Amino acid sequence: MKALILKDTYVIWRQMKYFLVMILLFSALPSGFNNAFAIVYASMLPYTALAYDERSKWDQMAAMMPYSSQDIVLGKYAFGWLCIAAAAVLSALFQAVLSLVTDREVLPGMLALSLLGGFCILAVSLPVMFHFGVEKGRLAMFLIIFLVCGTAGAIANIADSATGGTVFAFQGPVLAVMLIAALVLTAVSVPLSLRFYKKRQF
Repeated sequence: MKALILKDTYVIWRQMKYFLVMILLFSALPSGFNNAFAIVYASMLPYTALAYDERSKWDQMAAMMPYSSQDIVLGKYAFGWLCIAAAAVLSALFQAVLSLVTDREVLPGMLALSLLGGFCILAVSLPVMFHFGVEKGRLAMFLIIFLVCGTAGAIANIADSATGGTVFAFQGPVLAVMLIAALVLTAVSVPLSLRFYKKRQF
């Protein structure tokens, strides 16, 4: 699986370099929406990797290699999880550095919500892509992008309301709900993606 993750990284490395710059810029902007969106957007990177796979007929080549369907599907999930986690870590580091030279405050709750939101969106988007394919699933992808923006906006509103001192009363329950949602969606998503991928092979 490590080789599959490295393959996806090399394939979209150019885009990932631009993505790192985007994280830096979004983390520097004084807006909860921008800070959250940089992390949530990381969940869309496996979509780009799948697009390259489909154009290059990677599935046909992978069938001749010692990779099982489970390896390929889990490789995409692992790649997405790593992208989301890396974006969260980088965003936290950038915001921590900025907090040393400005009046800005790092909000760990907002970062955690963004991280869990990214996991939820990854769990929703990958089965759609494995079922319809990248080209046929474009319309569904637009809906998922709308979900990304909506989730990022909701996270930002929760984070911004922290200045009023009221968010801390329910931030714990919100994180708990998001954690449960991420775990449940992922538990359902992985078997669905594996089932859809196997069907597309035949």
